[in-house]
Amino acid sequence: MMKRRPLPHPKPTYGNHFLRQWREYREYTLEQAGEIVGISHAQLGRIERRLQPYNQGLLEKLADLYRTTPASLVMRDPTDPDAMWSIWDQAKEAEREKIAEYADFIVKSRTGT
Repeated sequence: MMKRRPLPHPKPTYGNHFLRQWREYREYTLEQAGEIVGISHAQLGRIERRLQPYNQGLLEKLADLYRTTPASLVMRDPTDPDAMWSIWDQAKEAEREKIAEYADFIVKSRTGT
């Protein structure tokens, strides 16, 4: 009997995003996230591996679940410790006001260098 060769895994073809990183950052399993947004965990896994496209509706549901914006799901890695957004996400409301004040001061006081 001839031995079958395993099929190669399809290469990801659908745009870059950080869906898996956000899911793991918010501590959801594929099963939990898929059930909450109304798709199978297998389908969500394919989307996270960029083997299947996502749509705007799914992106919005995932953003609500992960407590972020649809744009953040495709533009920012929540696990990047050097990103300014990770500091913002961890700050309390009063701290965010101070961060915004400091940032505004820094931007407005540029000396051209």
